[in-house]
Amino acid sequence: MIPDQMEMLSDRRLWIRPDKIYDFAVVGAGASGLLAAITAARNGAKPILLEHMEQAAKKLLATGNGKCNYTNKDQNPDFYYCAQPDFLQTVLTQFSYADTVRFFEEIGIRPLQKNGTCIYPENEQAASVRYALLAETQRLRIPLICSIGIRNIRKVSKKLRGKSVQVFEIQTKEGSVYAMSCLLATGGQAAKKTGSDGSGYLYAAQLGHTLIPPLPALTPLLVNYRDWKLPSGVRTACTASLFVDGVCAAQECGELQITDYGISGIVIFQFSRLAARALANDRQVGVRLDFKPEMTRQELSDYLYKRLHSIYHLHKTVSACLKGFLPEKLIPVLVTRAGIKPDLQSVHCTNKQAGQLAYQFKNTMLTIIGMKNFDSAQVTAGGVPLEEIHAQTMESRLVRGLFFAGEIVDVDAKCGGYNLQWAWASGYVAAKHIRKDDA
Repeated sequence: MIPDQMEMLSDRRLWIRPDKIYDFAVVGAGASGLLAAITAARNGAKPILLEHMEQAAKKLLATGNGKCNYTNKDQNPDFYYCAQPDFLQTVLTQFSYADTVRFFEEIGIRPLQKNGTCIYPENEQAASVRYALLAETQRLRIPLICSIGIRNIRKVSKKLRGKSVQVFEIQTKEGSVYAMSCLLATGGQAAKKTGSDGSGYLYAAQLGHTLIPPLPALTPLLVNYRDWKLPSGVRTACTASLFVDGVCAAQECGELQITDYGISGIVIFQFSRLAARALANDRQVGVRLDFKPEMTRQELSDYLYKRLHSIYHLHKTVSACLKGFLPEKLIPVLVTRAGIKPDLQSVHCTNKQAGQLAYQFKNTMLTIIGMKNFDSAQVTAGGVPLEEIHAQTMESRLVRGLFFAGEIVDVDAKCGGYNLQWAWASGYVAAKHIRKDDA
């Protein structure tokens, strides 16, 4: 029996009853929701997990290309996008990288460090991380209700041990679930097919919260190819610089992927949220590609002149001479952009033309006109603003007993396990501070 088909849920009516009040209702059984429910149960509370998909933690299976890079040893705050860095650190210090590694080791996931400081499960299978989390919910006998349709969340009065208390009523198509505290861990809008459909924003709004408009992040960018176009199907290392209104806003090194619609790859994903926000604010966005970042422009110019005039290339064209130096499909496009005919004999290339080539190889400018939609994005930028949440507890400043965790909050991060670390930490902090029956 797989853990999310738990025997205890053979009759869902046992768990959705008007006379039952849980300590903690967790809406969303993804990364942050599962960690929160487990933490609450370990602390003696009685949680329930509510998931609208047919299975829990579906999005977790796609993380790290199916290998699940679940945290990172290097927790530099610069790797996170957050309007209030102090807020972020208040949460992350309560459940650190070391705490994450320790927690997963407890439930059977040994860490494997690779790609620098990235941490993966030893077998490099995201399914094993999901299985371990669900197995722990089963061991703790946490009710997990999947395929549940939530219609509304509100606070109502209920009788508890002879006194009237304010509780959360989660109205579903199968009846209402009542709880002293409620966590919205529904994710954002990225990758809707895995469950992140933006429904959490509706619940937050029902309870009086505002919203920073959600935008796709960790996503490809669309390029204005009206005048000229880079060749699709190319993968190459480069340095990419993001420009907003002519000012450099970010710079990343890594693999670039050129597509028929624009540019992709980790080097683009890392600053895509900055590009998305700038475009949403009607600002001019561009990306400069440096295909030879290891060389200065002068070093590159000198090298190219010597290469073009080498005895080994005297009877070749400029394009042929550059094979092996750049991806082959890129060469004629960049040479042409440098103002040189690709079929020019290399021996006739002047020092000035070598300089033009060097400039183009290090300064290929692209105009960004948009980004791929949420279906292509890995995370969401935007969500419930931090001003409406207590950093120490992840509790709403507007509604007592309401908590937030994970992607629904206006915190996102670069690739490398940082978004999952935020999910684990925020889920832990919320569960640590729930109220039981003191409402």
